[in-house]
Order: sequence, then C-alpha cells, then structure tokens
Amino acid sequence: MSAASEETVSGQATASGGTATLDKVTVVGSRIKRAEIEGPTAVTVVTREDIDREGFQSVADMLQSLSQNATTSYTGDLGVTGFSPNAQVVNLRNLGPGYTLVLINGRRPAQYPQPYNRDNNVVNVRAIPSSAVERIEVLSGGASAIYGSDAVAGVVNIVLRENFDGNQLRLTAGTTANGGGDTGGFELLGGRTGDRWSAVWAAQYRATDPVFADQRDFLSDTRKGPLGYDFTNPALSLIMIRGVANANGPVNHNAYYPGQAACDALGFETRTTSARGLYCGSFTQPASRSISNKQEAMSVYGHGTFDITDTTQAWATASYFESESAASSGTEFWGTSGDRFNTTRTGATTAFLWNTSTRDLVQLQRVFSPEELGGPEAAVSKFDEYTYDIAAGVNGVIGDRFNWDAFGSYGYYSYRQDRPRLLAQAVHNYFLGPRLGWASSTGVISATGLYPVHNIDLAKWSAPITPDIYRSFSTRVINEGETSSSNAGFNINGDLFDLPAGALGWAAVAEWNRQTVDLRSDPRTDQLRPIDDQTIYNLTSSGRTVGERDRFAIGTEFRIPIFETLTAQAAARWDQYDDISNVDDAVTYNLGLEWRPVDSLLLRGSYATSFRAPDMQLVYAEGSASFASVLDEYACRSGTGAGAAQGPRTRTQCNVTGDPTIYQAQTLIAGNPELKEEEGESWGAGFVWDITDSMSASIDYYRIKLEDAASQFSNDYLLQSEAACRLGSFSDGSPAPSQAICDSVLTLITRENSPGAPTDQRIQRINSAYINTALTDTSGIDATYRWGYDTDRYGTFTTDLAYTLVLTNEYKQLEGDDLIDYRDRSPYYWTPQRSRVRGSVSWNYGDWTTTVFGTRLGSAYSNAAVDGTNAAGGWYPRRLPPYMLYNLSVQKRFGDNVSAELQVVNVLDNQYRLDNSFTAYPFYQPWIGADPLGRRFYLNLNWRF
Repeated sequence: MSAASEETVSGQATASGGTATLDKVTVVGSRIKRAEIEGPTAVTVVTREDIDREGFQSVADMLQSLSQNATTSYTGDLGVTGFSPNAQVVNLRNLGPGYTLVLINGRRPAQYPQPYNRDNNVVNVRAIPSSAVERIEVLSGGASAIYGSDAVAGVVNIVLRENFDGNQLRLTAGTTANGGGDTGGFELLGGRTGDRWSAVWAAQYRATDPVFADQRDFLSDTRKGPLGYDFTNPALSLIMIRGVANANGPVNHNAYYPGQAACDALGFETRTTSARGLYCGSFTQPASRSISNKQEAMSVYGHGTFDITDTTQAWATASYFESESAASSGTEFWGTSGDRFNTTRTGATTAFLWNTSTRDLVQLQRVFSPEELGGPEAAVSKFDEYTYDIAAGVNGVIGDRFNWDAFGSYGYYSYRQDRPRLLAQAVHNYFLGPRLGWASSTGVISATGLYPVHNIDLAKWSAPITPDIYRSFSTRVINEGETSSSNAGFNINGDLFDLPAGALGWAAVAEWNRQTVDLRSDPRTDQLRPIDDQTIYNLTSSGRTVGERDRFAIGTEFRIPIFETLTAQAAARWDQYDDISNVDDAVTYNLGLEWRPVDSLLLRGSYATSFRAPDMQLVYAEGSASFASVLDEYACRSGTGAGAAQGPRTRTQCNVTGDPTIYQAQTLIAGNPELKEEEGESWGAGFVWDITDSMSASIDYYRIKLEDAASQFSNDYLLQSEAACRLGSFSDGSPAPSQAICDSVLTLITRENSPGAPTDQRIQRINSAYINTALTDTSGIDATYRWGYDTDRYGTFTTDLAYTLVLTNEYKQLEGDDLIDYRDRSPYYWTPQRSRVRGSVSWNYGDWTTTVFGTRLGSAYSNAAVDGTNAAGGWYPRRLPPYMLYNLSVQKRFGDNVSAELQVVNVLDNQYRLDNSFTAYPFYQPWIGADPLGRRFYLNLNWRF
C-alpha cells in the first residue's frame, strides 16, 4: 500500500484525537494497516473540510500554520528578489525545508527546479491544487526506516481524492481590505462508480491580481517607518559620491546637485545631511515593488480503478498543474560599483572614476522609477511553470490475508524565469560616454594614472530617462530548469500469524527511484565569460546543474502485540544510491512502543534513525565562477610557491598589500561529489488521553539530532584550513581540523602542478562548496487538546488546539567547536520564535457553521535585541510581544446541495510586529511572522449536483 490507503479518515484526527473506531487504514508513519489512527509517533490529519473551515485558501497556506513550524518560511511572493520567489515550502522543526519529506499519495513528486535559498532542492507545495486534496497527514520525527532519505524532521503526505460520487462546483471571489489582490476562480469535482470501475476527476482555476507595497500604508513611504518624517532621509536615488576630499567638498558627499527643477522632474525630494551633503532622492521608490504575485493557475486531476477480479484491482492517476506568475521589483538600479566596464588602468574593476565636469573622483548611483521604465509592469519578472504526475498500478489480496500493491509513476516539473536586467556596456556608455584617459585620485591625468577619466554629461545624468531609453540598455535574462522523478515499487502488508496477544502485523517494501535535474542559467551571467555588449550588469548565475540519481531500497516492518495492552513496532530499511556522491548506501531503523493501561490512555515512545542524501544541487552544480584576491596562506607559512623567495613567514607578515602570496584566483560555488549522507536520530515520548468521549489531550516530547550536516565555509577559512591540514596547525597554534574535514578541504582547492615554472603551486581554483561538518540538536514539546460539546438547544461546539514549545536548539559547525544552544540567543544567531499555537473554535447550529481560527507565534527578539530608543524617540524592547492572526469562516447551507461561505483572513488586520529598532525598509523581520497583505475577504458558493 501507499502511505495512505483508499479509505477516507473522516473528520480531523490529530494527536489529541484519541482512539477512533475505524476500518483498518494505513496512515503516514507505517505501512501496516491498523484500526487506531494513533501510534508510537504523533500524527496530525487535516481534511480538505478543515482547510476551508479554518479560512485557508490553499494547501500551502495551511501547512505554513502548523505548530511544528516554529518559524515562518519566508518564501513565495514576499521574496521577489530571492532564489525561489514563486514557491512555498514546508519546514518542520526549522531544520530547513529539505529535511521534511513531502509525498503525494505516498510517492515522491518531482522537485521544484529552482533551488530554495540557491542550494537546496525542495517540493513546491504551492503546485498542489486543493480541489483534488482529500486529507493531509503530518508525521513529526524521523521516518527514514519507512520512507528513506529526507524524512528527518518529519513527513507530510498529501492524499488526493480516490472516491467521490456526483458532481460539485465551487466558485470563489475575493479581495483585500487595503487594495489589490482581487481573486476569482472555480473548482469542479466529480465522480462515478460502476459495477467494476470507479472514476474521480477534478479541475481548478484561480486568478489573483498583484498587491504592491504602495497599497499598504506602512510600506508606501519610507517616512512612515519608525523614524518618521523628521529623521528619515530620502534614498540615494541620484548621487555622485565623492571619493576623495578636495576643495569642492568633503569625502562621501554628493559631488553634483542638479537643482530643484531637475529633482522635481524625477519626483525626488531635496535634503542636506552631514553624511551626504546636498542631494535629492526618493521616499517612495521601494514601495513600487510587489508583495504578492500576480498569478493565474489551472490544474486537472483524475483517478480511476477497474476490478480485474474480485481480489485484484488496476488503478491509474494523473495530474497536471500550470502557473503563470509575475513579480515586480518596481525599480531598476545602476551604479559604478559592480560595473565590470569601469576598470582601472591595471584592469581591475573599480567603483570610482575621475569626472572632468565636476573635477572629482566619484562613484555614481542611480535608481530608475517605474515611470521611467514604462510603468510597474516594465520591471516584472515572469514565472512560467508546469508539472505533471502519472501513476498506475495493480493491487490485490492474497489469501484474504495479505494486501499487495505494485505501482510505477513518473513526475516532471518545468520552470522558466524571465526577468529584466540592464546591459552593462550599454548603460555604462549611456551615462559615462567614452573613456578619455587615466587619472590619479586627485585628477592628475597621465599615462600612469590609475582611474578612468570621463566627462559626464550632467544634464543627461540628472534627467529622467524614457521607456525607449530604458529598452535601449536593458534585456531579459532567461533561466530555465526541469526535474523529474520516476518511481516503481511493490508493497505488501498483512498479518503473519497470531500471537497470544493478537496478530503479528507485517509489511515489506521494495522501491526504485530515479531523480534528474537540469538547471540552466542564462549564459550571459557567467562571470568567466569575456565581457561584451551582452554582459549583464550586476548579476551572477549559479551555473548549470545537470545530474541523475538512482536509488533502490528494501524495507520491512513489524507490529508486535506483546501483551493485550502493550504493542511494539519495529522497522528497518536499506537504501542503495547510484550517483557521483559518497552516499553509497544507508541503513536505518526505528522502534516504537504503545501501552494502553486503560482504553482511554495511550502511553507511547519511539526512537528512529534517519538520513538525508545530499541535495543534487550540492553535488552536481557546475557553479558560478569569478576572480577574487586571496591570501595563499600555505604558500606564506611554508615558504613555497608564491612565497618561495621570502621563505616561511606568519600570516600577519604576509597579509599586507603587494605581498606575492596575495593574488587573483578563480573562486566558485560548485557541487561537491565528496559529500556523504547526513545522519540523524530522533526520540519521542508522550501520551494521548481520551478524557471523555468528546474530550482528549496529548503531550509529546521530541528530540532530533543531525550529524555530518552539510555546511559551507568562506574562501579565506578554506585556505586557512588547507594550510593547517598541511602544516599541522592553524596560524594561531590551534590544532588542525579532523582528518575527515582535511580530506574534504583538500579536494576543494586546486593548485597548478608545473615544476620549475614561476606559477608552480599557485591556486588555480577555490570551490567554496558544502562539506559534511555540522551538528544540530533540537528538542521540544508538542501538545494538543480537542473538545466537542453537543447542546440540545444551541448546537454543537468544538475546540481544537495545538501547541509547540522549542526547548533547545543546539548547533556547532565544526567537530572541535562548542555545542551552543541558540534558543535564547540574539537574532544575529537565531531569529525564529520559541513557541507556536494554532487552534480553532467552531459552532454548528442548524444550517449555520461558524469557525474562528487563530495562530500565535511566541515572543521574539527585536532587531536591536536590547531595550532602547531610536533617533526619533521611539522606544523598543529587547523582545517583541507575540504575534497573533485570526481567521473567521461563516457557512450557511441551503438544503442538501447548496451552501455559501464567507471567509475573513486576518480579521484584525495585523500586518507585522511593530519594532522601533528596525529602521530600515520594510521595517519588520519577516522570519518572525508577518502578513503585510492584511485583512482579506473570500466568498465561496458550493453546489452539489
């Protein structure tokens, strides 16, 4: 069987749901059917009805609200300039989204082609249409012995509908209270059943308008932040920063002010400050970006079965999702910092140039407003995605005793990002014109001068550009990617034989999986590509990632009734990998106990080992290369290579300008085939108590320990470590890293082997790839409470609460480091809050159902992490108060087939935590909870026919 069987778990059964009387089903965390939802590890089950009742508009939004997410995963629309701005992820226990295994009907879907946070492969839960969802099962804790890699923090299994009779149409319309975000869509669900066959189908369409920052008052103007109008300066939207003090003025002041008329034409305001002198800039340009994407998405789904015999059934499932989205950065930025065409006489890039029209060494910076570009749509990044999944199989029964299922599936995900960027040479030539020679920092022009000389046209510099001008020095950068996941498997489960306390349950599985990835960045963003008229300004690619990984696994599981009240569970699994990494194979196991001293009380405990194979991006990435100045510490301290003429010296002696051991070397962030699997352990213990027939509670302790976690180091640290590994100690006398780390470090640094040549042993390349070094150890408590009360006159009331408290969050990057608990550390180390609560209260009275849902994210550090007062006199505390959101849902049924539902999301319009120490735009820390979209309304009409 798959992770979830064909039978539907009716209602919501959480870890507080107690022992329900059900037909035997398979629930996430075990492949053995059982009559109780509860087992040795906590499982939360959320139905599609729960998602609607609590006011969520998508599966992804609901998953973000889980109490096991002790942080807000800042992905999706708000991350316009991030690495995955059109995706949403699940991040249980805050270990990272790659440590939570996401399954669809128990199978691995194709991963999102664009890596999360540049390096991690994830599943985009935004691509899962809610119309096809029957329920979602969430297991917290290690489960690699059942599912293999990635099941470290937990497993989320999304079960799609397999049984439905009739037709159902759902129409949705919505908007936001503060402007933007208008939404419309429909869902169609249908199903039929024949004598030997059944079919279910679903279709969904949804279109949403964007929301821009200027549609939210606190984001519309930088003067509306904590410093207010009197202490906020305009952005450096049009400035020539003086690089050297001279008779014209101080260093770092604006070297040219174009006059009020020119500033008015640009929509800028004038200000004089001690840091920049007289200049003009914008207070509103940041507000032109979008904070919620424009999106149009559609999906279709179908599932069918055919009874070959009375005991054998064939089945097939297919789904397709496509999305066209757009996110806007609002403005474009250009400056001489990052301009690869602005070079010194020696060929090095520089931010400065000598401007003959002002007779200053200057650095330029210019921000183009949407009006100059051609409107808000001109700076839009477009995302075109589609994904499909096809699965088929046969299941049956052997001797009325064993259930079996053989299946195969294939999933594919395609991604295309089309974003606007400036052409480096064209914009350079437009504002600077031809280079006239070389000059010293004081303006002495000569053949030996260092800085480029230009005569900037000041009128052109300070005048608004037109959309035609913008198009003349801009282009569109295209990044594409595709991933696939092929699966084949055979599952069998049933009762082997009877023991004195009951039947011995057993399950076995054999699986094969192939994952592929092909991520292609626009070749013009390659920093090693010779610069020309197609060179992109200030954008570096992640190179190309092409790879394939095969995995074969076998596993077995037993459910052992020791006594009538005591049951044990044991599972083991072997995974064999075939790729270029050092994983090879992994063996994992888990053990669990369930003790029911009385029918109403379950005491449970579990221990599990887990592992995570390295992300394919971390293994196969070609990487983005560039050149940087490095200190070759081994050459310095050993007196070899570039340091041979000077002999052995100390790092301090070598680390001076002009030393021969400081030179340009190629640096990149690429995949590391030497990575091995990360290994985890998890522990859990707790109880579930059915206090009454309608009231239950649970408390569970968890601990997850992860060793050999992939970690990244700076180029300088790698070179220091290389020297320590070769010479036996660091420059300060501390011992060299472990042999395992030394083996990894030495593979990341490539040196030239040319005996007798001047360049012998010089560094050719430094790959600051990930290596296995780190250790994470986190623990906490999950608690739930559920109560239902049926009155004679006033209807039925239900309460459902879940609470998670993080007790420890320990981490160290290197074996010799101290293990530090970051739970109570300042935000420099640790930003998430320490606790989270989610809950709902529902009232069902006749044809009416009303639900209030709330979530509370615990207190968190302010940006300053101390009590204090900002420059405008605004006080801020060391820790900010909790952040709370509430949703309201009211449903009215009109007979058996028609209903209407009003949903209000974020009823109190609580958009962010006020933090007077966060004085930089956008004035809040998104990782600790924020909802800048604010209050929004949705009306749903449902018709069953």
